[in-house]
Amino acid sequence: MLKKLSINVLCFVFALAGLGIASAAEWPDALIKEVEALKAAGKDKKDMPPTIAGVKNITGDEIKKMMDEKKKFVLLDNRLKADYDKEHITGAVLFTVDELLKNPKLANTYKKDDVLINYCNGVKCWRSPAAALLLKHLGFKNIYWYRDGLPDWIKKDYPTTEGKK
Repeated sequence: MLKKLSINVLCFVFALAGLGIASAAEWPDALIKEVEALKAAGKDKKDMPPTIAGVKNITGDEIKKMMDEKKKFVLLDNRLKADYDKEHITGAVLFTVDELLKNPKLANTYKKDDVLINYCNGVKCWRSPAAALLLKHLGFKNIYWYRDGLPDWIKKDYPTTEGKK
């Protein structure tokens, strides 16, 4: 009886592991290598590239102007949940690159022609450029990257929300 239970548990564990591999396999190897290169640069505290092909750069001033003019866009905070809960740009939605990597279907929340603005913790943070690359691969057409991110936003004294939303 114990042997059968052990075998069933092992089969279940391997099945779950297989599901994880299957979802990771949805991303092409070349794209995963680009994301890993960004992650490694972030770990080494190197600046992210100044631009990303197929992604438009945007400044904090431009985002603030869009907010003031009540333009339609989605501001995606690509940082960790703990960082988001501590403080984020007012109106931003938590959209972690880690979760997107595990489950590309999370992007189905948005339409392919929505204006999506990604940000994280500034020029040394790998998460927003990685999210932008992944969204571009998924066929989104209006992807923006706020490269300077939250540190720049705070420096400009623009509104943030502190604590859990």
